[in-house]
Amino acid sequence: MARLHDVVVDCRHPASLARFWAQALDGYAVAPYDEEELARLRAQGVLDPEDDPTVLVDGGPPRLWFQRVPEPRTVKNRLHLDLRADDRDAEIDRLLGLGARLIATYDDWVTLTDPEGNEFCLA
Repeated sequence: MARLHDVVVDCRHPASLARFWAQALDGYAVAPYDEEELARLRAQGVLDPEDDPTVLVDGGPPRLWFQRVPEPRTVKNRLHLDLRADDRDAEIDRLLGLGARLIATYDDWVTLTDPEGNEFCLA
């Protein structure tokens, strides 16, 4: 039987989107770059982790991988994350401060987007 291990997000700039989600989610952090990983990136011609084409945010399962893709997002996501917070209003303010945008407000949840426009919900 299969188990959920990773959620992979296609994006324009993996490093900045990974930082957003690492700050948005409790217990998650961008995986650190050790010398071995930096050497692997240099071998691929990537001299700065800010230009890493795949960035891991760990703290799960699931882990979150952010991978650069050339095409822009053009339609509504077919899959989104649902988040929960003890104080929804305070969490909305915090997420907006990180770069999220508020899209819609409902009785029991709100819909926001991350800095690249990927929708997610908060209850």
